[in-house]
Amino acid sequence: MAKDAVIILSGGMDSCTMLHEFHDEIALAITFDYGSTQNYREQQYAVAQCQQLGVKHIIIPLDFMRRYFKSALLESPDAIPEGNYDEENMKATVVPFRNGIMLAIACGIAESNGLKRVMIANHAGDHTIYPDCRQNFINAMSLAMWHGTYEGIEVYAPYTNITKTDIARRGKVLGVNYAMTYSCYKGGEKHCGKCGTCRERIEALHDAGIDDPTEYE
Repeated sequence: MAKDAVIILSGGMDSCTMLHEFHDEIALAITFDYGSTQNYREQQYAVAQCQQLGVKHIIIPLDFMRRYFKSALLESPDAIPEGNYDEENMKATVVPFRNGIMLAIACGIAESNGLKRVMIANHAGDHTIYPDCRQNFINAMSLAMWHGTYEGIEVYAPYTNITKTDIARRGKVLGVNYAMTYSCYKGGEKHCGKCGTCRERIEALHDAGIDDPTEYE
């Protein structure tokens, strides 16, 4: 298959798994630096994963989001709540319309480079908290992008209705080294093991039968 896709690559488990699963179709990976608590450490792994697979990679700064948007992810590690994703306090980690902004930029880059699709690794575990990870949003954004571009750029989000455990199982088959991914919202050298994304990571790796290579505090 021709390389006709751009992928939004954070450096976390989900997008790195997608990078490995579809790297033969991916012409460009984009990491967005929007000033979140975990951005710096995620970026290091995004770079490393692309180097390993020979995928072209760029980092785009979105510093306006940190200045003007309200989210615990844009404040400090101390602002990050602990708990599971299905708990009310985890709504504090929502960055308003983050995926919409990133998809729009990636869409413009895709059309500028003659590419047809923008890939994003949202999954079913995100749906409870994040409105811009749900199927209806993905469908609407894809339709808007298709209508708003000459080439009919579309969103490709094959993980939308599967769980993080399902993703980890795919990664296990693909041989993804999850030590080369980062998840913790607190952004420390070691994962905190207590925030929503750490808990989800621990559970997914365990349920997928993968020995967890993550260093936790």
